[in-house]
Amino acid sequence: MAAFNLFDAEEKALEQAGALRRDVADAPQAVKDGLDALIDAYGRSVREQRRLVRVSDRLQAQLASVNHELGKRKAEAEEALDHLRTAQESLVQAEKLASLGALVGGVAHEINTPVGIALSCASHLADATRDMRKLFEADDIGVDDFERFMATALDTTGLILSNCERAAELIRSFKQVAVDRTTSERRRFELGAYIRETLASLGPHLRQAGHAVSIGCPDGIAMTSYPGALSQVLSNFVMNSLVHGFEPGQIGEIRIQIDQPAAGQVRIMYSDTGTGIPEENRGRIFDPFFTTRRGTGGSGLGLHIVYNLVTGPLEGTVAVECPPGGGTTFVVTIPQSTTGRDA
Repeated sequence: MAAFNLFDAEEKALEQAGALRRDVADAPQAVKDGLDALIDAYGRSVREQRRLVRVSDRLQAQLASVNHELGKRKAEAEEALDHLRTAQESLVQAEKLASLGALVGGVAHEINTPVGIALSCASHLADATRDMRKLFEADDIGVDDFERFMATALDTTGLILSNCERAAELIRSFKQVAVDRTTSERRRFELGAYIRETLASLGPHLRQAGHAVSIGCPDGIAMTSYPGALSQVLSNFVMNSLVHGFEPGQIGEIRIQIDQPAAGQVRIMYSDTGTGIPEENRGRIFDPFFTTRRGTGGSGLGLHIVYNLVTGPLEGTVAVECPPGGGTTFVVTIPQSTTGRDA
């Protein structure tokens, strides 16, 4: 509105200039020509200002439309990003459950052996006991019969007990690992023993591949942390080696070495003697969904989960090294006692 008032004043100024021009009709021609030039220039200026105002109004309307469209697109992009984050979190949880499912399958296979042996021994002992009962009822038990039965009973009961204890130990280890995986409980545990329990649950996968596994961990390293997160990290390292590190048919070695670089700190060096990671991929291995084995066993979430667990609840750092001779080493540095702030 202010612009139109201004132009009204300028129009009045033009009218006054025209009246002045008429009033100086008797003035010298040079004065009249100069006044005409001024009036014409002023009129052109007013017209140009009007044109610029119209252009400005049109541009402002276009800018308002563009801003509105940008706001709409921004809201849509933010909504899509929220959906993607939700989907990614769901996929990460699914990957964790898949890892736990593989753990269940491996432990079930592992338990099947001692349970099967115990069942066979119990069946054999039942047969021997039934034969002895028949001899007893027929009052035909000889010394040799009794000695054979006692030897069978001692052997079979020994095998039953040892295999049941083995199965019970596997169940206990699996129960602890499974509870830790699903509850994210912060508790005190002994590092070396827990690493061995985790690798025991992965035993079927490792034996099937034929790789040698060695653990070097000083005794007595007590942790107050999240064992489930640590178990998940180690399991993902192992599965990453089995899927990506070794070529089909290649027999290699997996090493886990633990030391304490500083008071209150623990460094876990996980390494394999596989093919290593190409230099162009090393900066992306912790990115979500990055995998070189899409469709052949790789989801691209295993090492992303490792990074989130190490830098999150475990409150540490993780780095990758690829020695010139081949293989891959992951270096995880975590405190012995976490604060629990990222639980």
